[in-house]
Amino acid sequence: MPGLGTSFGRGGATTAQQDLQNSDAILIMGSSMAENHPVGFQWVMEARARGAKIIHVDPRFNRTSAMSDYWLPLRAGSDIIFLGALINYTIVNEKYFRDYVIPYTNAATILREDFKDTEDLGGLFSGWNQEKRQYDPETWLYARTEPKRGAAGDEPGHAEINGGHGKDRGGEAQELKAEERDPTLQNPRCVFQVLKKHFARYTPELVESSCGIPKETFLNIAEIFTSASGPEKTAAICYAVGWTQHSKGVQIIRAAAILQLLLGNMGRPGGGILALRGHATIQGSTDIPTLYDILPGYMPMPTFDQDSKTLQSYIANHGCSKGWWYNLDKYITSFLKAYYGEAATSANEFGFNFLPRITGDHSELGYWLEMLDGKMEGQFVIGQNPAVGAPNARLQRTALSRLKWLVVRDMVEVETASFWKDSPEVLRGELDPRTIATEVFFLPAAGHAEKAGSFTNTQRMVQFREKAVEPPGDSRSETWFMYHLGRRMKDRAAKARTRRNEGLNALTWNYTLTGATQDPDPEEILMEINGYSWPDKKQVNGYRDLKADGSTACGCWIYSGIMPSRDDNRALKREPKGRYGHGWGYAWPADRRILYNRASARPDGRPWSEKKALVWWDETKKEWTGHDNPDFTKEKPPNYKPGKDAKGDDAIAGDQPFIMHPDGVGWIWVASGLKDGPLPTHYEALESTRFNPLYPDHTTNPPAMKRERPENRYAKEGGDERFPYVLGTYRLTEHHTAGGMSAFLPHLVELQPELFAEISPQLAAEIGAVHGEYLTLTTMRGIVEVRVLITERNKPLTVDGKIVHQISIPYQFGYKGLVPGAVPNDLLAISQEPNVRIMETKSLVCNARPGRVPKDQRALMMWHAAIREAA
Repeated sequence: MPGLGTSFGRGGATTAQQDLQNSDAILIMGSSMAENHPVGFQWVMEARARGAKIIHVDPRFNRTSAMSDYWLPLRAGSDIIFLGALINYTIVNEKYFRDYVIPYTNAATILREDFKDTEDLGGLFSGWNQEKRQYDPETWLYARTEPKRGAAGDEPGHAEINGGHGKDRGGEAQELKAEERDPTLQNPRCVFQVLKKHFARYTPELVESSCGIPKETFLNIAEIFTSASGPEKTAAICYAVGWTQHSKGVQIIRAAAILQLLLGNMGRPGGGILALRGHATIQGSTDIPTLYDILPGYMPMPTFDQDSKTLQSYIANHGCSKGWWYNLDKYITSFLKAYYGEAATSANEFGFNFLPRITGDHSELGYWLEMLDGKMEGQFVIGQNPAVGAPNARLQRTALSRLKWLVVRDMVEVETASFWKDSPEVLRGELDPRTIATEVFFLPAAGHAEKAGSFTNTQRMVQFREKAVEPPGDSRSETWFMYHLGRRMKDRAAKARTRRNEGLNALTWNYTLTGATQDPDPEEILMEINGYSWPDKKQVNGYRDLKADGSTACGCWIYSGIMPSRDDNRALKREPKGRYGHGWGYAWPADRRILYNRASARPDGRPWSEKKALVWWDETKKEWTGHDNPDFTKEKPPNYKPGKDAKGDDAIAGDQPFIMHPDGVGWIWVASGLKDGPLPTHYEALESTRFNPLYPDHTTNPPAMKRERPENRYAKEGGDERFPYVLGTYRLTEHHTAGGMSAFLPHLVELQPELFAEISPQLAAEIGAVHGEYLTLTTMRGIVEVRVLITERNKPLTVDGKIVHQISIPYQFGYKGLVPGAVPNDLLAISQEPNVRIMETKSLVCNARPGRVPKDQRALMMWHAAIREAA
């Protein structure tokens, strides 16, 4: 996630789940960890048994709330107000860990004179271009630094086609040659003072009036959490998609990062931020990406501009002269060598121009809109079920009908595979199977026990799964499918050696095939990911061995070291040792379980305290040692000072723990890399029951994209009398994602047999709803009927003296399987957060009426139209 990547240097969980037991306080927000991450939650319970205070902040009381010491219900979408008030409380009450903050963060760094804050401009940062609806971040840079121009002399602005998943992108913006710092933190232009002013209005009173959390409750929790700081104490934060799936989700995570840096909780035992991933290899899908805007290891995807025309211009634009990204040339060259083998030579820039270029918004939600407009011919759907599992599912089902062909790989016939014959649109007569030209290929997939290979869990740990049984019939693994599809494409390309096919013809695509089904050997794939020397193909020991001259190949540099020899698959190891279980799986990079752990020691290398010792400088051995693999150059002493012309890691001093950043510190202030500001700012959800209490002229996040169109309409901004209630979605423990793996299993269906919505007794009384009876929910996109679950778990909140009702609905239902019914995701909008283009699912608005949806399809459509068009 860019929130973590820009703040600390890497887009992954900063800590290990089992380290939570060392916390003195744990804030769980944007997650029901007990329900959706129950294995990891055991360590929260261990911490509680040891005396830690567990705080859960969530609109809905759930299993996590029940196991916490404190539950704070808040209005959905007001997270930054709550976190900003914690930041303000930390500063005003001097709860920050000063001895950590000054050397280990950019709090002391001086900013440019021409920067203007949202407090100065009524809700906008300086650099806003209203016509383009995007920021130019030049005024956000440090003082005495020059903006880094590309090969074409262009500005370091935020191009529309670039996503935000790549490396921290600070390297493109500025060269840190003469930054100014004020260790007293008194300079009005230093980051600390700008931060203090920025969050000054985020008060306990604002929390009460905007979040619905009483002032005294907030103050009590603020004191508990911020007191878990200093040499002897640490606190952790856990979050999941309850934070990410917002129109300002990255900035919510940024607020948490700022709080943890101020409190000195990063890189220390019991500290950090744990980004909880929903199921196996969600983390892996960004490491070795399925995302359109990055290459493996978070290297940016090249675009159609001057800075990507040559390999050297790409490296110059995206690399850094200081910090670990100085080595980008080694990582991109080794990656290209892994892709193109002997076809990658210095003469052709190692095949750099074989790589495709980004030409537009190729994100998932972007291409659904293109599909609806007839601009896509075909699609592969693998491990997904967008017909019911994605926002504005009705739009997506309609879009599928515009394709020429569709390939669906799954274990059961999910809704996406049969949309053409049994979707609600077909039943309503909106789509006619006789006129849908989409040719659907439904292919059976192997289950997780029927295939071997690696996967990456929530704490960056790669583990290797061995095959338990052979898949039945024609079922095949994803590895099999991708490999054999690639072979067929290469065979066709070999017969047509056009310029367009050069990259495909050059692509290395040879693995040993095994068994009756001829599956590629997954360990050979892992060996390629690890990297090897060229041309003898001897495995490298780790990413420090990679070269920029074509003598090494590596599929993903951050995983390098995972399989340094054929008989040493560290992802398969099951020999845990020590406090953090080294020897059980492999945590990237270099099997470090706690990232940035140099910060667990004082600047002089000694532990902050014996209780919180993690890694430290051994003066006798002249190296860093401790309970974890040091996230630092092992032989670099604490008193090391770089020379004036030092480059790369040599330019990082011995007391600068955040080695991915060019200044070696954690970023409270993000000079470049985020499209919606250097500091988090509260904006309302794209659909909200109110205007922004801080900036009435800018209610929603300025660069966020609604993608509004007739098929994707929104309620009125600032409150819409037609849709007076807040709507949020969540996950059930008993069902898995969009239901493909659970809705067909009787023992799980029995536990959660029907779609429902949770409402408070007060709301039920207001609208006349009866427990267990039907309720109809409507938004500007869709209409669904659900059963009513009247529960105290959804408490009405008082916001600005008015009662706000919140309705919660699980999203994991569809119209197939043993529990057919409405599609909750029909209610949601397609929207794009500006950095990662994720949708907003946790805070929308809706209407609720007792009763069922009309059976007559014409009456249904007229009813919904009447609601949407009401004055």
